[in-house]
Amino acid sequence: MGDLRKVQQTPTGTFFVCVPRDWAQKNGLQKGSLVNLEVTVDGKLLVDSKYDVEQQPRVASLNVGPFLGREIVGRYLLGFDIIRIDAKERIESNVRNIVKSTANSLAGLMIVEETPSMISLQCLMQQQPFTSPEKILQRNHASAARMIRDAANSFVNGDIDLAKNVIERDVENNKFYFLLVRILRTIIQNPRLSEKIGITPIECLDYRLAASLIEGIGDACVQLASNTISLSNVKLPEDLRKLLIELQSTCYDADEQAIKSFLTKDISLAENVRNLQGKIEATYLKVELVAKESSVDLMPQILAAASFLRQIYERSVDMADLVV
Repeated sequence: MGDLRKVQQTPTGTFFVCVPRDWAQKNGLQKGSLVNLEVTVDGKLLVDSKYDVEQQPRVASLNVGPFLGREIVGRYLLGFDIIRIDAKERIESNVRNIVKSTANSLAGLMIVEETPSMISLQCLMQQQPFTSPEKILQRNHASAARMIRDAANSFVNGDIDLAKNVIERDVENNKFYFLLVRILRTIIQNPRLSEKIGITPIECLDYRLAASLIEGIGDACVQLASNTISLSNVKLPEDLRKLLIELQSTCYDADEQAIKSFLTKDISLAENVRNLQGKIEATYLKVELVAKESSVDLMPQILAAASFLRQIYERSVDMADLVV
């Protein structure tokens, strides 16, 4: 429980509440200081003592260690603007490569300064105004949706170049994911920003889950594309190709309906996603039957491909289930 204070009233009828002394001293408030009062949509009153103070960049300092890549990602997701890596002596080339590859995987993060014992990373993307979480989620989904079709087509047609392209595109897909998580965490930490953008903490949680499901769809596409490469241009029977395309098409439709239902809160669309389960299972069983007639080397690859497509459908169901 927070600090409970009694509402008081002056003889003229004005209501007032005393702010905590420790909070006032910590924020440099004195008699006559101005604070900003803001009423939220759910009736809360926000008191901001630094409403007119220019926001300073948030700086995180890291030391070279075995988990440096994960630590950089963690500070990025927490909304730090500058991430400084220091070493007691010279930073080895393998460590520099880890820093550079990690920075390349995160949207807007770049090396802005580098010395023998220090590397400074800065997120150069403008913090405000934010791109809305909805727009980033839509772009992330559009990227993953194209991967679904291309990954399946690469497997069906034995197109290794297309499969490699799908795997390469997952890097950009992950960038959208990390950027969205960074923005959502920043919004949760800043109630005024939450009000300005018009997204509640509960909605941030739903967006975070939806983004994670889309990221998982991208991973399933990468696994399917990797299967294509391992097959080395092996041609599939025509009946099997038709079944896999049918399975992919249904999974794609489910994915499209799932994202629309999530963004519009349309329960009927969400139910449509679940109602496709019978069609998915029926087609999957047909693929299994045909796969059993294939060679011993080919059968596991076919079943794995069908399984990756079914994983895409299952994640679409999970996304639709966020609509309540």
